[in-house]
Amino acid sequence: MFKFKKGFTLIELLVVIAIIGILSSVVLASLNTARAKGANAAVKSNLNNLRAQTEIVYDDNNGSYLSPNSVCANPQVVAAMAAAATAGGGTAGAATNDCNVAAGAWAAYSVLRSAEGTFTTWCVDSTGASKGQTAANVTTLGTTGTACI
Repeated sequence: MFKFKKGFTLIELLVVIAIIGILSSVVLASLNTARAKGANAAVKSNLNNLRAQTEIVYDDNNGSYLSPNSVCANPQVVAAMAAAATAGGGTAGAATNDCNVAAGAWAAYSVLRSAEGTFTTWCVDSTGASKGQTAANVTTLGTTGTACI
C-alpha cells in the first residue's frame, strides 16, 4: 500500500510565488497609470472651474477682465491655478502654469501630470475653449496670449 505525504513540493511553492509576483507587478503598473490620469483630471477640473470665477470678476469690473481688478490677480483664480499646478506635479508660476489677461479676454494653462499624446499642458480661455496644448502651443501662447491655440 502507498503512503502519500501531505503538503506542497518546493517547486509548486516557487511557481505560486512567481505567479503572485507577476500579477502584483501588473496591478501596480495599472495603479500608477490610474493615478496619473486622476491627477490630469484634477488639473482639468481646477482650470475649468476658473470660468465661473472669471465671469464674476468680469461682472464686477463692468465688462472688463482687466480693470480695475485683473482676473489673474483674483485670489480665487490664483488659488485654482496653484491647485492645478500642484495636481500637475509642479508649483504655481514655476514654468508650470500661467494666466494671461486683456480687457476682453483671458487664457490660463497648467502642466499635466502625464502627457496625453502630444499634449503636455491643459488650456482654458474666455471663448470657452478647454483643450490640450503642446509645448509649441504654450510657447506661442507665452505671457500675453489670451486664447488657447
